Amino acid sequence: MGEPMLNFKEMCAKFQVTPRTLRYYEYIELLVPHKEGRMRFYGDAEVRRMEVILRGKRFGFSLEEIRQWLITSAQQGDEEQKKSLVKLADRKLEELENQRALLDIAIADLRELRAASISKNAE
Repeated sequence: MGEPMLNFKEMCAKFQVTPRTLRYYEYIELLVPHKEGRMRFYGDAEVRRMEVILRGKRFGFSLEEIRQWLITSAQQGDEEQKKSLVKLADRKLEELENQRALLDIAIADLRELRAASISKNAE
C-alpha cells in the first residue's frame, strides 16, 4: 500500500456522494476498494474509476453502460476503451439531440399557448 489511500469517509467527501451510493457502487462492482478488516481504502485507480462513473452519470449513461466501458478498459486497454467511448458518445449525443428537438417543440407550443392566453385576456 505505497500510494496514498482514501478511507470510506474521505471518498464520500471527495466526490460528494452518500455512503449508500458508494456502497452500491461497490456492491455492483464498479469499485473494488482495498479492504483491511471492515475498513475500505481507495487508491488512485479507484479514484479514477469514480471520476469516470460520475462523469458518465452526468452525461446520462446508465450504470451498466459505465460498467461495460470500465470492463473494456480493464480487459482490452485504452484503445478499445476509446473506441467504446466514441460509440457510446455518438449514441448518447443522438439521443440528447432528439430530446432537445422535442423540448424545443414543447417550448414553442407553450409560448404559443401563453401568447394566445394573454391576447384573450386583453380583449
